[in-house]
Amino acid sequence: MSNGRNNRQESLVRVACIQMEPHVGDISGNINKSIALIEEAVVNQGARLIVLPELANSGYVFKSREEAFSCAEVVGTGPASVAWMKLCKEHNCWIIAGMAERDGDRLYNASVCFGPNGHVGTFRKMHLWNEENLFFEPGNLGFPVWHTPLGRLASCICYDLWFPESSRIAALQGADIICIPTNWVPIPGQDPDREAMANILCMASAHSNSVFIAAADRVGTERGQPFIGQSLIVSYTGWPIGGPASPDKEEIIYADLNLADARRKRNWNEYNQPLRDRRDDFYGRMLGSQHPVGWH
Repeated sequence: MSNGRNNRQESLVRVACIQMEPHVGDISGNINKSIALIEEAVVNQGARLIVLPELANSGYVFKSREEAFSCAEVVGTGPASVAWMKLCKEHNCWIIAGMAERDGDRLYNASVCFGPNGHVGTFRKMHLWNEENLFFEPGNLGFPVWHTPLGRLASCICYDLWFPESSRIAALQGADIICIPTNWVPIPGQDPDREAMANILCMASAHSNSVFIAAADRVGTERGQPFIGQSLIVSYTGWPIGGPASPDKEEIIYADLNLADARRKRNWNEYNQPLRDRRDDFYGRMLGSQHPVGWH
């Protein structure tokens, strides 16, 4: 029987966060740009897990619900789905991408996971920001964790990160990494000499839950709305290991992660493990979520 000291188990994954500038309504242009950047990450840099920004297929600032509806697609059969699934199959990789999703007459701001065998799962943004409330329905799928050969993958989108329950529920289900498609905007009161508040929240969520976090933001100004870039990959320790990217340029950031560490090193010392130490005799173990606990 191995004592684990000489046969260290690894789960090594190169993660790429693609920081790009989608243009609202330019579906084919956005998809083609994403294909080129994904191929750069996979073919030239060996990435296995790629994260794209929020609403990467459609752009963000819609003028009307009709426009939003015209930019959305059915997961698995729409043009972005088909293109991204093809890349996953050809290159044996996994993509988590922000997408405007159409389900009957309902629209969702979604994060969709694709792998070599097709559609893995969908997360729908739970906490809608500002005028998103005019176009999208609040998410209704909870915080799923997808079991893949790479590890346990979870996702949330942009404003979801401001709610600690989002990361905590994913971690309680055993997530190794939380992938965040996002469209961060300027925050009032931001100190120009400090890292973006969104980056601080990524670091705090990773640290307090002992999970990796990979956040892919967009750049540019769309219909008067600026976006702040600064995509980031964070270790389970809470410290950045990829990025932050620039605030205004398209680029790809990378990090080599050992996802096994998210499970192996949750014990901080002889006495403390942040998920185990929760006082669930005073508050609900799963914070109201119906998902089962997946960690041990």
